[in-house]
Amino acid sequence: MNRTYILMAGSLVALIGIVVLLGDREKPSTSGRAVMLYCAASNRAVMESIREEYEQEFDRSVEIQYGPSQTLLSSIEVAKQGDLYLPADDSYLKLGKEKGLIAEEIPIAKMQAVIAVPKGNPKSIQSLNDLLRDDVRVVLASPDSAAIGKVVRESLSEAGRWDSLDKATKAYRGTVNEVANDIKIGAADAGIVYDAVLHTYPDLTFVEIPELAATASQISVGVIASTQHSADALHFARFISSADRGLRHYADHGFRVSGGDNWADQPELSVFAGSMLRPAIEDTIAAFETREGVKVNRVYNGCGILVAQMKAGQHPDAYFACDSEFMNQVHDLFPEPVPVSQNELVILVQKGNPKGIASLRDLAKAGLRVGIGHEKQCAMGWITQNTFREGGVQQEIMPNVTVQTPTGDMLVNQLQTGSLDAAVAYLSNAAGASEFLDAIRIQGIDCSVATQPWAVAKESPYPNLASRLFQQICSTESQDIFAAEGFRWQNLGNDATDE
Repeated sequence: MNRTYILMAGSLVALIGIVVLLGDREKPSTSGRAVMLYCAASNRAVMESIREEYEQEFDRSVEIQYGPSQTLLSSIEVAKQGDLYLPADDSYLKLGKEKGLIAEEIPIAKMQAVIAVPKGNPKSIQSLNDLLRDDVRVVLASPDSAAIGKVVRESLSEAGRWDSLDKATKAYRGTVNEVANDIKIGAADAGIVYDAVLHTYPDLTFVEIPELAATASQISVGVIASTQHSADALHFARFISSADRGLRHYADHGFRVSGGDNWADQPELSVFAGSMLRPAIEDTIAAFETREGVKVNRVYNGCGILVAQMKAGQHPDAYFACDSEFMNQVHDLFPEPVPVSQNELVILVQKGNPKGIASLRDLAKAGLRVGIGHEKQCAMGWITQNTFREGGVQQEIMPNVTVQTPTGDMLVNQLQTGSLDAAVAYLSNAAGASEFLDAIRIQGIDCSVATQPWAVAKESPYPNLASRLFQQICSTESQDIFAAEGFRWQNLGNDATDE
């Protein structure tokens, strides 16, 4: 009897353990600590609204330190603590990146600089010149600590109007909210603030003037480079910037919003990529998944096959093509491709080149077994045929072609097993087989070089997430992988130094 009870008890404990384990697997990964956000004072009201919704929806907490943008950046630099930084203008994020303090950034909204006045505009302020009148008490946010002070000084200095306004200013305040408070209590008649700030000041209104029309600030949230909890930080950052979560609050608080990803607790990004790109991007994508706490579903195949799948209705969030021609075939889905890298066709032969092949024409030697890519299934095959035609050797070589495959890796495998004497493939296909194969370059034929473009689908629900993945693909570390795999980097306008 005792033995029976013991067995029953043991089974019950095991069952409870399984239930707990399964329950844990369904929960999103979290460190259990609070996310620390440094946030510009101008965003305080909207951020408190977002924090309340976030903490109610998830079992996570957010700690926020508010203040002037420059002061917050200095705190990050000194303390080397925190997870996210949200200044009132993205120029501070650029400065943070230059100092190595900020890793990546996510766009959120915009604010416009305007003149704030009491309701009814008792001083009849309509222009910048009105702020210079002796009967108008003007207060401004400090250009040395507050974002709006900085952008206004830069904009008006370019127009030659800053010095006169500086002389007319009665006092400078640390934050834009302090400027609004002075006007609210009657300590000032006017000041320059962001339009969105006045959402919480029903007794104030604003005047738009031509001199400030171009003085808008882009609000973005940056991930602090030293954070040890990037997945937690990015979970909240995605919530802030999502169209159906944080951006609703920003719009309700008078900010100017557009775009934004759809919200998902753990987004799943779909990427189609040519097979030859796999060794160049796979490790980068895996690291991105871990850092972001997301899933990237990638499909590698010949680009002809991928294009056929997309035309049949499978629409990924992003497409990394082996050649521009196969991006052009789905231009309606991916209207803004960016050239990233280049890869050249070469003739691959057995180590030591026992057949004495020196050029394309040698592939027409009697009895030679040649492998190439399939023209309709992959970019490599399409470019190979163009190269043969351009070189005037297509009719001579094709009788020796015994194999046409959708990927270059298949050709490499057949060369290694001895079932082929030569193959025309990408230089990158030979990167991991240099001890078995030699690569002979194809001289004087420009079309033998393929350009690999990247694009995000115009209908993707996660355009920002896909763009951040692209930033990682353009990082210095990623470029080194591309080079090691035989690619030439081409995307000079989007390398790591410009991120």
